[in-house]
Amino acid sequence: MFRFFSKVVLIIILLNGTGFCAASIEAITNPSADVTMSFVQPGIISKVLIKEGDKVQAKQMLIQQDLEAAEASLAQKKVDLKRLEWAAGRGSATDLEVEHTKLDVKIAQIIVDRMCLRSPIAGTIEKIEVDVGEAIDGLADVLRVVKTDPLWIDVPVPLAEGRTLKLGQTAKVKFPDSDGVPLEGRIIYISTVADAASSTLRARVEVPNKLKRPAGEHVRISFSTSEKQLIKK
Repeated sequence: MFRFFSKVVLIIILLNGTGFCAASIEAITNPSADVTMSFVQPGIISKVLIKEGDKVQAKQMLIQQDLEAAEASLAQKKVDLKRLEWAAGRGSATDLEVEHTKLDVKIAQIIVDRMCLRSPIAGTIEKIEVDVGEAIDGLADVLRVVKTDPLWIDVPVPLAEGRTLKLGQTAKVKFPDSDGVPLEGRIIYISTVADAASSTLRARVEVPNKLKRPAGEHVRISFSTSEKQLIKK
């Protein structure tokens, strides 16, 4: 009798409520992309084309090192290639010489490209670590680009509940000052390895961020539960 009564109560909760678990889990919002960029080789900063807070597009030029010597070398190698190709057409140079010079041009172009930082994502310039005229070492942090729409939230879900989660499943995200109205997100990743110390499973929730909220806020997450799942409990 009690078992039957429990099922009825749970079904009523589902029909009259939102279809979401009452329990919520605290988590912290993160950027959906967060890239710290560096130059491969040392050099002098010649151009900073953006400022902190700027919105940038993927492949947009951001910062350049001094390109004068590298571009001169590239231009000379291109001239050498044209001369060799002209000579090869008259039997005065070999195909092997031409191929080697083509490779020299390609390598010189790569060097020039590596002295120019282009944004790998569409996002916001969060931090710039250099100024024009500054000498920097290779692999030193130069700038940070983040994407906060959508936001990602890694949620430590108790293992028993985590096993019932599915990719694409809906989640409600309650921000601290949202007047009780949660935003709707969805699960985009579920870890295949549980954390033994806390008996939790990491689920990543993606939530739209049209209001441009900053990443790093504490939120509470609750996951939708189907009628079938509720009855089983």
